[in-house]
Amino acid sequence: MPPDPANEVQDRIRAAAKARRLALNIPQADLARRAGVPLPTLKRFEQSGEVALATLLRIAGALDALDGFGALFPPVAGSGTPPGRQRARGPAGK
Repeated sequence: MPPDPANEVQDRIRAAAKARRLALNIPQADLARRAGVPLPTLKRFEQSGEVALATLLRIAGALDALDGFGALFPPVAGSGTPPGRQRARGPAGK
């Protein structure tokens, strides 16, 4: 089975978050408290990468690492629509 790029990115995010926590010398319990997430949730994230987006953003904020998330979905060149302003179109004729 070919590698799954989404799983690879998920694993890189998980590993980078854990490495940053360790480099900052923050115990898991302290990070969980700072991020406002249950300790078992943080432990699961550090082991599997499984976590809700809102929780990931809280963890990133507590690690002072939110800046990169703003660049995840850059605007399409020439679209002329500021981010957050375009509405998805429904099926034709509805």
